Amino acid sequence: MQSNVSRKPWYSILYVQVLIAVFIGIVIGALFPALGKSLKPLGDGFVNLVKMIIAPVIFCTVVHGIASMSDLKKLGRVGIKALVYFELVSTVALIIGLIVVNTLRPGAGFNVDLKTLDAAHVQQSQSFAQKAHSLNPTEFLMDIIPPSFFNAFASGDILQVLLVAILSAFAISAMGTRGTPILHAIDLGANVFFGIMRNVVKLAPIGAFGAMAFTVGSQGLRALENLGFLMVCFYITAFLFVIIVLGAIAAFNGFSIFRFISYIKEELLLVLGTSSSEAALPGMLQKMQQLGCSSSTVGLVIPTGYSFNLDGTNIYMSMAAIFLAQATNTPLDLGQQVVLLAVAMLSSKGATGVTGAGFITLAATLAAVPSIPVESLAILVGIDRFMSECRALTNLVGNGVATVVVSRWEKEVSKEVLNRNMSQSKSMADYEAEEPSPQESAASTGGGSLH
Repeated sequence: MQSNVSRKPWYSILYVQVLIAVFIGIVIGALFPALGKSLKPLGDGFVNLVKMIIAPVIFCTVVHGIASMSDLKKLGRVGIKALVYFELVSTVALIIGLIVVNTLRPGAGFNVDLKTLDAAHVQQSQSFAQKAHSLNPTEFLMDIIPPSFFNAFASGDILQVLLVAILSAFAISAMGTRGTPILHAIDLGANVFFGIMRNVVKLAPIGAFGAMAFTVGSQGLRALENLGFLMVCFYITAFLFVIIVLGAIAAFNGFSIFRFISYIKEELLLVLGTSSSEAALPGMLQKMQQLGCSSSTVGLVIPTGYSFNLDGTNIYMSMAAIFLAQATNTPLDLGQQVVLLAVAMLSSKGATGVTGAGFITLAATLAAVPSIPVESLAILVGIDRFMSECRALTNLVGNGVATVVVSRWEKEVSKEVLNRNMSQSKSMADYEAEEPSPQESAASTGGGSLH
């Protein structure tokens, strides 16, 4: 399998095309800002194409994975293990962010005068704060329930789709042998949607080019100057978190974090180019199953992780909140910082799927310490797009590692099989020649059903 990839000309490899497109986008945005801004539809169009099939892909994957399980008790066991893992690792991410920002103090000496902040950015920050105040645990739980079965697909809310898929899977499982034709149809449907994804992903270089040109053209490289130290601190912290924390977790479970990152490099470059972790979701679902993780575990852990396992977002929120306190000369004692940490753990879940979620969660976190003026969020507006890329990359790696770890805990895949499959990485395009026949697809269950 690897030899097929190596025979390709270098310029036809997707991740190489994305890297070239990102570089060209940066150059165009820097030299011709107006042209860069006008290319925004290219990036938005690609992300929307991907979002278009995320809901049906998740539905088919989760329904087939759960309904084909011989032991439905496994679902609860996997769910509990995943949530425990999510909370432990997310807490570590928050604590690391607090330690780094208090040690390096990137906001010290900034001495921001709120009166001089850009009025449009201040107004934008206040609107995020209003949305944050409207979020509460009851509303979050109620939002998981869609108004209708099909509304979950129309809205594209991952948690709503997950709920509908789990309920459908239980219903099909209860039908016994009568549910087999339905399960077969869903499996074929998954092949159709993954086929669509293989075609859509070929447009990734165009999407990455447009998104990066717009980002640099609208924000300008000058946006990196004043707040560059915070960005450097955040990128270094996220990098060390992935290499040290996630690396240790990976090593304890029998695989290398570096080999894993190489294995999902295509998905990481999609995120880098589009600043959207959703763009890589269908590819991650396939690649995790290719590793040997069962479709039920993949279908449960990956989508849930998009809401509950946001390592990069947690690091960002703890660092950004303390940075704003430092920049506005707001003293925070240890107790107030612990409160910030606790609120950040909750707010990161409550704003999932909401437009501007990064700022909304940060605004909700700042609400725990009213002495930090919410208007100070305007300081971060100019660099948020650059920060969001690192958040999304870290989140993606974290979710992938979580899936493999839970699968290893469930003894679905051995260390030897895991590492062998990881060394045989395939791109989305490589699946075209290996599309299973309907007979093969119907006969397969568990981890290999939706490859």
